[in-house]
Amino acid sequence: MSIIITAKKSRNKEKVWYTFEWGKGPNERKATGIFTHVLCIDQIQRNHNTEALALLEIKKSQLILENQSIGTAYLPDHKFKTNFLDYYAEYVKLNKRPGNRHLEASLKQFQKFIGKSYFSHIDLTENLCVRYRRYLLARFTGKSPSDYFQAFKKVVRTAMKEGYFRIDPAEDVRAKKNPSKKIRQFLESGEYIRLLQTPFHNNDVRDAFVVSCYTGLRWCDVSKLTWASIDAGEITTQVIQAKTGMPVVITMHPIVKNIFEKRSNERLINKGKSVAENSKSFVFHLLTLNGCNKALKTWMKSAGINKHITWHCARLSFSILLQDAKVDTATVALLLGHSSSKFVHEIYKRFRPKDQSEHLNKLPVFNY
Repeated sequence: MSIIITAKKSRNKEKVWYTFEWGKGPNERKATGIFTHVLCIDQIQRNHNTEALALLEIKKSQLILENQSIGTAYLPDHKFKTNFLDYYAEYVKLNKRPGNRHLEASLKQFQKFIGKSYFSHIDLTENLCVRYRRYLLARFTGKSPSDYFQAFKKVVRTAMKEGYFRIDPAEDVRAKKNPSKKIRQFLESGEYIRLLQTPFHNNDVRDAFVVSCYTGLRWCDVSKLTWASIDAGEITTQVIQAKTGMPVVITMHPIVKNIFEKRSNERLINKGKSVAENSKSFVFHLLTLNGCNKALKTWMKSAGINKHITWHCARLSFSILLQDAKVDTATVALLLGHSSSKFVHEIYKRFRPKDQSEHLNKLPVFNY
């Protein structure tokens, strides 16, 4: 591959800008971003010209190596990241998608697992991959360990194809789920009413949790809900549906609509600004997830609900009560933002009958 350095003076004739060319076709020309001074007025500009021309030759050499290494296992030194964590972070930055947090979470957990800022790819062995999987299984339940490890495997596989590994160290280490040994508790319809009738000192937590109960929104979504997401009786979430590539649009329940109208009126009174002027501001000002769950515990106790209710229980309750009302699972999945009803059948379902005696009494009766 032959690369020619072409020079072009700036409009004011004070600088010369340089470009690499290796053909006349599309994408066969690249600006270098390097310039030299036409007339040097001092030693600083003369030094700049000398170093700029040297840098130009280095970049030319690097570009030749990049093109010559295409289709081979060779990775030029200037493209090689000695710190695998830097490679991982760059991969996440270039490949993250809205609504999909698994890739970013996998990097965060891997950094915690390694426990240091520098990690060489040479130290990434099959045994370390097994230990990382064990680390995830010890800290998360459900699909999270599997999703995070699958994202990690994708990064490692890509790194192998780019020449960082001769063989994929994570190839034979299968991702595993960690089914929870506890059945999550949820709220029945009567407990919904009891909560609505029970006042709570933290109006943000109270209103946001009720919205989650009537929409199925997760804490991470309701906590980032802005006024711009609310329009004409609908909520547009940040969750992107895999099938359509579009955000989830939820029609508001009358209770949810009343909450937003009340909070909107309060903002007008307190700040004197319209919703449009502050469309990017958050609807709710919530604590951390841990702080919100502690607040829920206090509220449940006040309402006389003796259950371990966390924020996720709102989403589970939303799904179960809709299914109790004979709403088909495909519609429930759509309202939850899922592309299929798989997770409704596996996770968001009632695990035990609402009234066992009602069903047992359907068995044959005989005086025995």
